Amino acid sequence: MTRIHLPVHDHVAFVLVRPHYPENVGAAARAIKTMGFYDLVLVRPSRLAVPEHEMACKMSVRAWDVLNAARRADDLESVLSSADNVLATSSHRGLSGVLTARAAASIVVADAARGRSTCILFGNEKTGLSAEELQRATHLVRIPMVGDQPSINLAQAVQLVAYELFVTALQAREVREGT
Repeated sequence: MTRIHLPVHDHVAFVLVRPHYPENVGAAARAIKTMGFYDLVLVRPSRLAVPEHEMACKMSVRAWDVLNAARRADDLESVLSSADNVLATSSHRGLSGVLTARAAASIVVADAARGRSTCILFGNEKTGLSAEELQRATHLVRIPMVGDQPSINLAQAVQLVAYELFVTALQAREVREGT
């Protein structure tokens, strides 16, 4: 099986902060693996939102290696201490300086090419990230949406961000290689 490996794959951690549902943990593992990523971190997951939960395993669909390797942390500080950049996702409107996932991907891919690491934070399914957690970010990211739906599912957000990172990294490789 041919697998594409790009510099960004080694320099990005997807961090789920206080995830509540095991299905989202499993689906997030699947989402990042489909785009070539493997570093999943769970900060203070609920007692159900753990890799060994049956529904997490079911939803991960052939991404059990990513799911089972997920790191757990009791606090966000320990996860972010070694990161060069921190992106925080938010569904809140009205925040200033917010990037789309596509714009953020350009920054992350360029940083990864220089060996700089990035943690991308995703908040709890019901409450998102706290104001304090958002303040830890180098950049804020929001996925634009139409209408009154306030947000998308946690695993869907992870998938969209992972996709934008992967596509941007592929484009950067094409430019470098002149193809």
